[in-house]
Amino acid sequence: MSSSAPPPASGPVALPGWQRYSVLMAEADYRSVRKDPRVAYALWCVVGILGGHRFYLGDTGRSIAMLFTFGGLGLWTLLDVFFVGRRVHAVNRARRSAIMVRYGIIED
Repeated sequence: MSSSAPPPASGPVALPGWQRYSVLMAEADYRSVRKDPRVAYALWCVVGILGGHRFYLGDTGRSIAMLFTFGGLGLWTLLDVFFVGRRVHAVNRARRSAIMVRYGIIED
């Protein structure tokens, strides 16, 4: 009793070689630009009142505002302790998405 149907796939489907290469290149590209929450918090501790952590995350407008107002007289700096981690994740998610679109792995 032989069946011509292939057995059901039990795991993820293997990608062809060229797609696997694209995914590996995209992941390497993402690893080179992702931001680390530990670095962002370290910058917040050292130069938070001047907006250093926001410069690191690419929030230039907010960084300049913090620079010239000394972190909103310290208020923005104190509040940022609650928002830095979330902002790092949002920045990383946006960068990963842009890279995956650029490599044609996902559609925009």
